[in-house]
Amino acid sequence: MPAQRIDPLKNFRFILEIDGITQAGFREVTIPDSAQDIVEYREGNEKTATPRKLPGQVKYGNITLKWGVTDSLELYKWRELVESGKIKDARRNIAIIILDDEGNPAARWEFRDAWPSKYDAPDLNATANEVAIETLEIVHEGMKRVK
Repeated sequence: MPAQRIDPLKNFRFILEIDGITQAGFREVTIPDSAQDIVEYREGNEKTATPRKLPGQVKYGNITLKWGVTDSLELYKWRELVESGKIKDARRNIAIIILDDEGNPAARWEFRDAWPSKYDAPDLNATANEVAIETLEIVHEGMKRVK
């Protein structure tokens, strides 16, 4: 009997959940990377000249959101909390979910203690034929793929 075919998920069907924010849709969401520093260590009495490689601190990249400008100010007001020094109120948990062809959750990444570190308003050009795009960069303190 042949093995069941499993197709990879497509990157254009996704949803984003941010605690306390109901922003509808996004044009683009960047799922960040996870990397670990390498600590090289060697003692003077070792016979080999090659150092040991030990795991150091874990570092996470930032989440980037891009969306077309609407009358919603929720994400901008979230950024304003940070600008006004209310970081405790600004921390949120976030989930990025890829949907399968039927619209069911198929892959999920969760991020904890996230807050917006950068907001970028759209560039405007009277001769262009494009949608005005806002961008928000979000930092976080941990990510986990749970599905």
